[in-house]
Amino acid sequence: MEGSSSVFVSIDGAVVGTLILDDPIRPDTPRVIRTLRRAGVKRVVMVTGDHADVAESVGIAIGVDRILSERDPADKVDAVRAEGEGGVTIMVGDGVNDAPALAAADVGVAMGARGSTASSEAADVVLAVDRLDRVAEAIRIARRSRGIALQSVLAGMGLSFGAMFLGAAGLLLPVAGALVQEAIDVAVIVNALRALRGDRTSAQAASPGSQVGERFRAEHREFAPELQRIRSVADRLDTFAPLQAREELERIRWFLLERLPRHEQEEEAAVYPVVARLMGGEDPMGSMERAHMEIEHLARVFGHLVADVPEDGPTREDLVDLRRVLYGLHAVLRLHFAQEEEAYSWLASDRPQDELATV
Repeated sequence: MEGSSSVFVSIDGAVVGTLILDDPIRPDTPRVIRTLRRAGVKRVVMVTGDHADVAESVGIAIGVDRILSERDPADKVDAVRAEGEGGVTIMVGDGVNDAPALAAADVGVAMGARGSTASSEAADVVLAVDRLDRVAEAIRIARRSRGIALQSVLAGMGLSFGAMFLGAAGLLLPVAGALVQEAIDVAVIVNALRALRGDRTSAQAASPGSQVGERFRAEHREFAPELQRIRSVADRLDTFAPLQAREELERIRWFLLERLPRHEQEEEAAVYPVVARLMGGEDPMGSMERAHMEIEHLARVFGHLVADVPEDGPTREDLVDLRRVLYGLHAVLRLHFAQEEEAYSWLASDRPQDELATV
């Protein structure tokens, strides 16, 4: 139900445990979907070979229009062709199973950094970095390049026809006309070369804040076991011995009241201002700071509850209060970390602009 897969492990025919396999959603995916819609994409369809329950969980989380699950490579091709009846289709994939669908789409986009060679060869566009937001970046680059090309063609043809009319009217001598034509060619070529340079948006995105963002992403990965501990302790609190319960609660209290506040303070000072400038608008990080306040409030409540736990372990009333706060913290922290990961995706990759996409 949470978008994970379970693998049961047995020894001599007896089940001894379960492995939970979780393939997390790329943190920038929801923002990419919204960016693509603003760029003119009318419909987003997720086609996957995963089971229906896993696919539905992921599809709802990222905000697609339709979810097609348990599809093999042939089904993916059929899905692309079916969507192609309503307009131009763009297929994005990175696996060998995506290669036929990439070839069938009007525009195939392969994630080349970690994708298969087959998908890269079948695609029309290969993203050289493993960042899904570069799909929108590739669309922006293509539109800008096409606009510059049309501008150069129309300007060159217009100036050439004007020079021809002047020559036909006898106002432009042959030698002067040849020089004018050469000047027109040079001007058009120089204008077309603007497509090789990054625009102001790209220059703004290339920020040293990306290194800071990566640092805090690493801290989020460091916090993942602690986040899981909060949920696990809440589930099993009534099964712990008094000493073990006290140790587990104290470890969570240390994380919530000492380690996590340092992270949030440094984050607000180092990352939030950079992301706010990139996002624009009035107080774009206000919801993040409000989440910090809610986390701090719940953490303090938890700290008071732990201080009141008797030496012989939590009572029934203590269990109710502790679990209520722990489940609340787990939900708020998961949501907040996901929001921050999406915000961090505004920070640019360290790669130079000409490595973002290869057409």
